[in-house]
Amino acid sequence: MYIVFEGIDGAGKSTQIQMLNEWLEANGFRVETLVEPTDSKVGKLIREILQRPDATTETVQKVLALLFAADRMLIMDKLNEESKIILSDRSFISSLAYQDNPEWVKVLNKYAKQPDLLLLLDLDVKTSVSRTSGEDTFENEETLTRVKQNYLELAKDYTHEIIDANNGVNKVSSDIKKAVAPHLGMCPDCIR
Repeated sequence: MYIVFEGIDGAGKSTQIQMLNEWLEANGFRVETLVEPTDSKVGKLIREILQRPDATTETVQKVLALLFAADRMLIMDKLNEESKIILSDRSFISSLAYQDNPEWVKVLNKYAKQPDLLLLLDLDVKTSVSRTSGEDTFENEETLTRVKQNYLELAKDYTHEIIDANNGVNKVSSDIKKAVAPHLGMCPDCIR
């Protein structure tokens, strides 16, 4: 199963992936976690470009879309392993949410694996800005408001659960477990 965590910056994706990973392994599942961008040379280049002041220009955005698609293709073999649950911190859905040209992004990601379950961690934009360190040019209220709306629209196209990420860490974790459990043949009402 391929479970993708999406949401604006600061929504708690990394923390929640770690918590779900531990819970799944404690319940006997084999799990692997991924982060986009990856630690490949392409992923490192993406991180470097995101730090640049011109990262939001149209030309650089096109370059980033190409690089994200290339980085994503490097992990496709891992995503096709059926013996594991793959938990991914972001996917091509992030590119669709953040980029201004979704039709082009769809073409670039034609071969990207579709998530079996999209977990959208929905966070208040002001909370996001207060949680993020301002490391890149996308961490501002105007951009994050647009991206959040894009995520909410995109979620409708996938099997998804919207999780209120404004709650405490343990409540969010519990909500995620209850959302994931039925997809794994587990009783959601049995989750604490």
